[in-house]
Amino acid sequence: MIYLLPHAITEAASRTPDHEALRFAGAGLTYATLAERAAQLARFLTEGGVARGDRVGIYMNKSLESVIALYGIMLAGAAYVPLDPFAPVARLAFVIRDCGIRCLISRDDKAAALREMLDLAPGLELLVGVTPDDSWPVRVASWADVATMPASGTPTQPIEQDLAYILYTSGSTGDPKGIMHTHRSGLAFARWAADAYGLRPDDRLSNHAPLHFDLSTFDLFAGALAGATTVVIPEAVTRFPASISKLMQDERISVWYSVPFALTQMLLRGNVGARDLSNLRWLLFAGEVFPTKYLRQLMAALPHVRFSNLYGPTETNVCTYYHVDTVPADTDEPVSIGVACANAEALIVDADNRPVAPGAPGELLIRGPIVMRGYWGRPELTERGLFHRAFHPGYTEPYYHTGDLVLEMPDGNLKFLGRKDRQIKTRGYRVELDEIEVALLGHAAVQEAAVYAMPDPDGEGTNLIYAAVTAKEGATPTAEDLTEHLNSRLPWYAIPARIEIVAEFPRTSTGKIDRRALADQSNS
Repeated sequence: MIYLLPHAITEAASRTPDHEALRFAGAGLTYATLAERAAQLARFLTEGGVARGDRVGIYMNKSLESVIALYGIMLAGAAYVPLDPFAPVARLAFVIRDCGIRCLISRDDKAAALREMLDLAPGLELLVGVTPDDSWPVRVASWADVATMPASGTPTQPIEQDLAYILYTSGSTGDPKGIMHTHRSGLAFARWAADAYGLRPDDRLSNHAPLHFDLSTFDLFAGALAGATTVVIPEAVTRFPASISKLMQDERISVWYSVPFALTQMLLRGNVGARDLSNLRWLLFAGEVFPTKYLRQLMAALPHVRFSNLYGPTETNVCTYYHVDTVPADTDEPVSIGVACANAEALIVDADNRPVAPGAPGELLIRGPIVMRGYWGRPELTERGLFHRAFHPGYTEPYYHTGDLVLEMPDGNLKFLGRKDRQIKTRGYRVELDEIEVALLGHAAVQEAAVYAMPDPDGEGTNLIYAAVTAKEGATPTAEDLTEHLNSRLPWYAIPARIEIVAEFPRTSTGKIDRRALADQSNS
């Protein structure tokens, strides 16, 4: 019976031991080998002092070993904490200190950063995956040392309510917060995903997202439940649209999941029409709004493929979904975020947490087994994020405050209106910044758009609206062109005080536009 996430690979190994579980850069691992190597690592960790409930960090670029690491950690009864391999060492050291990581799994190419990290995070006691020598001030073991261990059971007996992983949110400033997921919440999502998308052993899933981004859990965990093959995509490939489409062709990807930015870049620069993508059957996107004009173009370029919009903050895995079964109308209107996943409930409430009338806008709350346990070491933040709503006297259920504004349309699907914290007051009016972005994306020369608020120096507590766009190749829009375009679509008070045309946007480690960095640049 599968009640822990790593049971998926051991079950698949017993059914189809020789079937490929993973592929990376032309190499592969069968389910039998993946299960064996994960068990060896689990045994090594427990004999090295890692106990049930401990947090173990993963600090390496994407590889076969990075996936072995997360399964081995969970088999040992610990929770894996993936660290962004491209983040500043000081930021990673904060994460290590914050959740008390004593063991870190890495590789030799991170040795210099690891030495710096040891000075900033003195609680580290064991490094695994690094070649030992006398210069290390802590215990060090290589992957060869791990391979000497027997692949037998570990003494720990975790249960589904134990922590499986902690994902730290990434941002350009401020302290990140750790979002705790249990085996139960991870499996609830993976089971739904495997069923909703009909995953099967002959599927080949893309693992495009980094491990510290919640999109990665679909590829790995739902894929393993189905006994499918997951193709781990190197970071270098994700930076080049032509490389993405070529890999999709060469690896015969059948189910692709990524942020819309990657798909847009592939559409515009990936030479999609020249690729053989006949194996591709489903394209899934999540993480941000997919500009409708590019979605229409991609659907026209790949008429044999189904498309789905998945929605959900990291705190809920995925909580709603929408199958885009027909090409969207020729408007700027984003596609729906759909309906709640099986075994999840969506509730729309007003500012006082009361359910709104049918068709009225409000904040989306989510409950169900997919919801996080809470924020690591932040009980006050957990209390604010989880609203305990009474069902009957003496009985309450926790709902997660998504902070997203939605309304239910007549067909039962949800329309995403924007972030609650992206609703600002300017010139005495309430304005949705996301609505301005959608309007900018409607301009034929605009490729991407970002709108953000800046404090108004002439008005205490009010804001000015700033915008930045990137232009489509060969296009040369001006701020005046874009302002005129917006004037035909938005009220006067929603027109940005400044519109800047930039060569490219700063991005977070998960590929999203970093609006905070844009605001910082405007201040400098």
